Amino acid sequence: MDEVEVVVAHSERATLRVGDVFLKVDGDQARIDVEVEAMALAPVPTPEVLWHKPHVLALAALPGTTLGRLGGPSTGAPAAWAAAGAAIRRLHDAALPPRLGRAGRSIVALAAELDDECELLVAGGVLPADLVARNRQVAEAALRPWTAAFTHGDLQIAHVFVDGGEVTGIIDWSEAGQGDALYDLATFTLGHEEHLGDVIAGYGVDVDLDVIRAWWSLRSLLVVRWLVEHGFDAFAPGCEVDLLRSRM
Repeated sequence: MDEVEVVVAHSERATLRVGDVFLKVDGDQARIDVEVEAMALAPVPTPEVLWHKPHVLALAALPGTTLGRLGGPSTGAPAAWAAAGAAIRRLHDAALPPRLGRAGRSIVALAAELDDECELLVAGGVLPADLVARNRQVAEAALRPWTAAFTHGDLQIAHVFVDGGEVTGIIDWSEAGQGDALYDLATFTLGHEEHLGDVIAGYGVDVDLDVIRAWWSLRSLLVVRWLVEHGFDAFAPGCEVDLLRSRM
């Protein structure tokens, strides 16, 4: 009998694996709806949707392996990272989906959210004021007009599967929608700056690296407190707080 593996679990959602089937349980049905819709529209490999009912989505396992995880060693040859960059470019060049995604927040709304979060990080003693202030300064470069693209919205390297030099699938589309393409590139390379050149080579278009670095700081500032409150270790070596420290 197959065992039930808890892949990730917190108060908002959980992912379980039973054999070759993944079950995603989400308290917000809208996220499941977004995920199903985005996978149907995305011009890149995605998991097969086996079925979905209120609050549960069943997906088939993907072949291949991920390129690593945040805080862990990266794997894969430069060709695999370049292939991921090419797949991301195909996504960004696709027709826009109907919804705004996580990467599509307005500049005004994003700046307000960032300022509120910075204040909470310092007031709660989560991070020192000078660290927050420096990264808030770096993050400013991301707060500029952008041309909307079809974005994944949470393109961590653990969400991209490869086999050799081929992308076999991209998972976790619940934050997908219209947004800033550089947000996806920044999320994918967060904590693995050594592979940024390979990804951009596969992407095939010059991008503003200062904006990529700005998104690294901005994303990290926004998620540190959430991670801590939901049982994740943002202070682990190579993770979000280390990245923020590296900007000092």
